[in-house]
Amino acid sequence: MRAAASHVGPRDWDAEVYHRVSAPQLEWATEVLERLDLRGDEVVLDAGCGSGRVTALIAERVPRGRVIGVDASESMIAKARDTLADQVELHVGNLTELELADAVDVVFSNAVFHWVADHDTLFARLHRVLKPGGRLVAQCGGEGNVAALAEAIAEVGAREPFADHLDGFEPIWNFSSAEDAERRLRAAGFEDIVCWLEGKPVTPDDSFDYVTTSALGPIMALLPDSDARSFAEAVVERLGSPLTLEYVRLNIVARTPGA
Repeated sequence: MRAAASHVGPRDWDAEVYHRVSAPQLEWATEVLERLDLRGDEVVLDAGCGSGRVTALIAERVPRGRVIGVDASESMIAKARDTLADQVELHVGNLTELELADAVDVVFSNAVFHWVADHDTLFARLHRVLKPGGRLVAQCGGEGNVAALAEAIAEVGAREPFADHLDGFEPIWNFSSAEDAERRLRAAGFEDIVCWLEGKPVTPDDSFDYVTTSALGPIMALLPDSDARSFAEAVVERLGSPLTLEYVRLNIVARTPGA
């Protein structure tokens, strides 16, 4: 689920563009999946399934099981339905309000949790939908992630005509440290917790579409249409060329108590 923090309201995505430019996110997700040992008959929740590219990989690994995809973006779910047809069960919804009819064996998530402001509620909800002994395997933006991009957003956002619309705007990401994530997971009831940070620099092929689609949507939604594109162009120009984004990924592995 890729919803901005509550103070800016829900944010929808350009699912077609994201599907095209999200190769780095797909690569990270594939790496995370490689450390997820599956028998092939599990029920797996893809928490923040986006356009369904990663969800399809999960479905391939559980041919005798079932995959459920949830995302806050209606356009992402629509794209996932086009991508996946009837392979998986798909729902529009916020992870902090997550409810499932039946518990799942595994919760998988990639590049999503940093869009959720309230990690305490997030982890409590995920714990609730997991079976005893169920596994949470996830990766998201962590402490120090895309720091230069955040600086560029702040600098450009202080200029006119953008400043009038962005006055009082708060950070749109929740980039947690490994220690803070572990503490919150433990408070939610998880055990066997391992969290760590990992650098993943990215040089996108299409700098403008990549930055606009993967990062700037919640801010651009606060601007008039006439200013939104010029804001994005100024941020990308401020970052320089060639553009390399210094991603820091927070890896999470945890388990619910029980068999």
